[in-house]
Amino acid sequence: MATNGHKQALTVRLCGPRGFCAGVDRAIQIVVAALKKYGPPVYVRHEIVHNRYVVEGLRERGAVFIEELDEIPDAHRDRPVVFSAHGVPKSVPAQAQARDLFYLDATCPLVSKVHKQAMRHQRHGRHVLLVGHAGHPEVIGTMGQLPEGTISLIETVEDAESFRPPDGAPLGYVTQTTLSVEDTAEIIRVLEARFPDLQAPAAESICYATTNRQDAVRKAAPGADLFLIVGAPNSSNSRRLVEVAERSGARRALLVQRAADLPWDEIGEIAVLGLSAGASAPEVLVEEIIDAFAARYQVSIELAVTAEENEVFPVMRALRDVELTRADMAFVNGAG
Repeated sequence: MATNGHKQALTVRLCGPRGFCAGVDRAIQIVVAALKKYGPPVYVRHEIVHNRYVVEGLRERGAVFIEELDEIPDAHRDRPVVFSAHGVPKSVPAQAQARDLFYLDATCPLVSKVHKQAMRHQRHGRHVLLVGHAGHPEVIGTMGQLPEGTISLIETVEDAESFRPPDGAPLGYVTQTTLSVEDTAEIIRVLEARFPDLQAPAAESICYATTNRQDAVRKAAPGADLFLIVGAPNSSNSRRLVEVAERSGARRALLVQRAADLPWDEIGEIAVLGLSAGASAPEVLVEEIIDAFAARYQVSIELAVTAEENEVFPVMRALRDVELTRADMAFVNGAG
């Protein structure tokens, strides 16, 4: 890190796009706006997005995170409850209605699009294949849009090779929005080879933000001594970025939540550092990591930009009259 009192040079290849996507911006803004309009507490079912920094920041503002709606006391049934950006099964809003709860659905519009594509397949009499990871909230939400027995989860190429359709039913597929583009393409190739009449979704299921972040990492990875992805361990899109970095030429890739988690003893001698962030990781944490390296190295920044993102998803009508301060919007946009 230092030679004869001088800092060692380090090139940081900073990916763009990185960090928050439009769906995450919208979800966080919904919670912040609900707290402004209705006051605390505002309940949030599941982590609004998979990031500890964001969750703790919202908790400090008065958000109460729960896993199930029955955790809301009867005395608080008039308080808002927000559904996370990952989407929920149909049973969740049905339960909310049965308890007469006031809910705000922060499901990412691109996840909602996948729900609609799955339901469209079913309306056309197709058995639905969902390419995704078991247990992920988005997968649970998508599978929960359809009656049991009408949708099957395909996680791997081996699953694609061994799947047997029920009673020779026609098939259609959708995918989780945060998957590896390469892995998903391989699984779909196997399925299409086995089932030539397999129907694709009306539009791409993997979201633009996932694809853009993977493309930027792919561009920055060759020759990188170390590639850091800022994100949470339970963030699917962040874990996929680690895999993309390793496959694309980085000597090593790690997932870190923030600067305090950097394993300095393991980093060793590096000259080129790749850096990106998953779609639920705020920019303030990327800056924190750059500052941590700048304290130890002579850092120069090299941009690896593959796309510009201008998408904005508006909040629901009930919250559009809420005026957020500059500080509120800085938090919403990941700047602090």
